[in-house]
Amino acid sequence: MSPIAMGGPALFIGTDTVYVALVRPELDPADPGVRLAAEQAGVSPEEFAGPGNVWALMLDEDGEGDGFELPGARDIEADDFAEQLQRSLAAAEPFTAEAGNFLHLEARPAGDTWVVTARVTPPEGHEDGAAPQTLELGALAAAELLADLEEFRRALA
Repeated sequence: MSPIAMGGPALFIGTDTVYVALVRPELDPADPGVRLAAEQAGVSPEEFAGPGNVWALMLDEDGEGDGFELPGARDIEADDFAEQLQRSLAAAEPFTAEAGNFLHLEARPAGDTWVVTARVTPPEGHEDGAAPQTLELGALAAAELLADLEEFRRALA
């Protein structure tokens, strides 16, 4: 199967092996991979691509990936979360930031990095139930976090 190119705003926080990602995937119905997948699924490419307005939270810890849709989440809420993170990072003091009731980040400065812990709570009805999961995202470079947040907010604008 052809790879499917995915666009849309995405904020990844973590490392290659442990991360959380707030994403709003957008598929292009004209993409050859989307067209092939739609044909195999017996639907139109537009139907397969969907509206591109559904937010999701993805997480991975040492190859044990998971994720869930965030029905009702809106761009303004994602932007508010990113702005909250930017302000907190600029204050250079330990903080907690929340994205709804599904993602809580705790962070503390450590030199030029931030040690970040994520607490993820899946919505009711998710296959793992509503049991929260804690991920130690590690020491993340402050400059990279700020740049990623700025890029994410630009993608939302």
